[in-house]
Amino acid sequence: MIPLTSSATVAAYPSTVSYLNPVQGLERCSSMVELKQLHSQIIKLGLSSDNDVMGRAIKFCALSNSGDLWYAHRIFEKMTEPDAFLYNTLIRGYLQCNLVTECIQLYLRMLDDCVVPNNFTFPPLIRACSADNGVEEGKQIHGHVVKLGFLEDRFSQNNLIYMYMKFESLEDARRVFDKMKEKDVVSWTTLISGYSQLGLLNEAYEVFRVMPQRSSAAWNAIIASFVQHNHFHQAFSLFNEMRSENVELDRYVIASMLSACTRLGALEQGEWIHGYMNRNGIEMDTKLATTIIDMYCKCGHLEKALEVFNRCSCKGLSTWNCMIGGLAMHGRGEAAVELFKAMELERITPDHITFLNLLSACAHSGLVETGREYFKYMTEVYGLEPRTEHFGCMVDLLGRAGLVEDARKLVEEMPMDVDSGILGALVGACKIHKNIEVGEEMGKRLIELDPNNSGRYVLLANLYASAGRWDDVANVRRLMNDKGVKKVPGLSVIEMEGRIAEFIAGGRTHPDSKKIYAKLEEMLERIRGLGYVPETEGVLHEIEEEEKENPLNYHSEKLAIAFGLLKTKAGETIRISKNLRVCRDCHQASKFISKAFNREIIVRDRNRFHHFIDGECSCKDFW
Repeated sequence: MIPLTSSATVAAYPSTVSYLNPVQGLERCSSMVELKQLHSQIIKLGLSSDNDVMGRAIKFCALSNSGDLWYAHRIFEKMTEPDAFLYNTLIRGYLQCNLVTECIQLYLRMLDDCVVPNNFTFPPLIRACSADNGVEEGKQIHGHVVKLGFLEDRFSQNNLIYMYMKFESLEDARRVFDKMKEKDVVSWTTLISGYSQLGLLNEAYEVFRVMPQRSSAAWNAIIASFVQHNHFHQAFSLFNEMRSENVELDRYVIASMLSACTRLGALEQGEWIHGYMNRNGIEMDTKLATTIIDMYCKCGHLEKALEVFNRCSCKGLSTWNCMIGGLAMHGRGEAAVELFKAMELERITPDHITFLNLLSACAHSGLVETGREYFKYMTEVYGLEPRTEHFGCMVDLLGRAGLVEDARKLVEEMPMDVDSGILGALVGACKIHKNIEVGEEMGKRLIELDPNNSGRYVLLANLYASAGRWDDVANVRRLMNDKGVKKVPGLSVIEMEGRIAEFIAGGRTHPDSKKIYAKLEEMLERIRGLGYVPETEGVLHEIEEEEKENPLNYHSEKLAIAFGLLKTKAGETIRISKNLRVCRDCHQASKFISKAFNREIIVRDRNRFHHFIDGECSCKDFW
């Protein structure tokens, strides 16, 4: 508590105490309790009309984390002649609390009171217009900036660029930018970020290229834009260029690149970034630690993810959720359940995401009764009502375990509308367990619900194919053609020596394609000798057996594995990411390849990870 001066001391030293002490006290103030005591003393000293003293009080109330905006407003209302500083401070306070209408109203009152705005008035006002999509108000504020002679103020100019980008008024934003006599890093970065958020990556890149001096912020803005729009190769190319120019990497560009590594499965790049952080003493806060754990989980290095998690001293709920989810996608259901129990012992309250990851872990590991228990537990113990995604996990869990009727009953009893993901899981289970009747009913509902998704048609066609109903397969494919729905091509990605190689089924664009296909033939010959027989179930019946086999041989993950065998040393792990679910034939082939070549092969598909070691898969063929 700040000691307040007694009345006796005030009387003894009126000139010093009556002015300096309140100001010094306001500078040191740390709570509203102290502020109110000081305010009372200020009133007794007759300083309640002093704009300088009361300005400091309003600043604390309006802008500090310990402040009280309503109290600031009360002080302001009692000021007889508030100046520009007082108006500006309260406007900033309103903006900080997202009270954008109040910002504009206070500015209008400022004009009515004939208080002349200064260069600190307009930036928060422009931001307020941006936040509220106040196009007309924003243009009028811009007019005031010009009329009152602040057009050369960079803070106002930069905020105008930001505002017009928010309004998607690209010409206005560019006009402000082009007229600036002195552009700073914020000017360039704001323009780059604005173009990026509107999906105009070429324009953003052009601005970045002509930027005279590129800061870490500018590099991060352009890299983040490519990552956010899934242009990962361009992001990696820029990141490598940034490193070659010895630009210091800050936590923002690190977070962006870790996200890119996560999406592509680029483990080597992710490990380098993690090492850079350690070498350069970049602080590992909760958000960054969670991002690193997520990267290792989704790049197939679960042991490293666990190592980072166990060493992390700043675990937040998101960190626990991420690790439980990582164990789930790697098929480590029992470990995920144990980690959840440890989380409860640490008195971390779970949320919907926690239970979504926990139920997913049960689904991927066949823990039917455990999953049922936690489905009830989330409501009974934590009062969390299951959402659509939680029902989806339960349908997946029951369906995979062959409890198709139980899964169907759960779908019918859902308190909300069923979504395509849930129906898809049920149709998939029906195919596995040969429940054609239920599968057909749900498959037709699925196509009605999601008519533009090729995967929905393929799922129903595969169901029919598994039952030998080839006329129905042809009808589904005809329906796809009539609706103009195209099947998403399979794409597999593998990282080698810091570079990303992509493969599509039957593709021959890679510079080493001749060597890759030669390795593929060697690979297939060796696994045939171990008993591998291609699984051609689901391929159209009118194709001859030999022709059925060839498309399967050239699936994207087989090409990526062949490339991995070519480029890695004996005993090294091969890691692959795939955009679709691994087909049964590639799953079977990968098991044989792991045994024939004595390799661990880790494949991340759309749903989960498969660790192939010595002819076995971590999923235990629990499809």
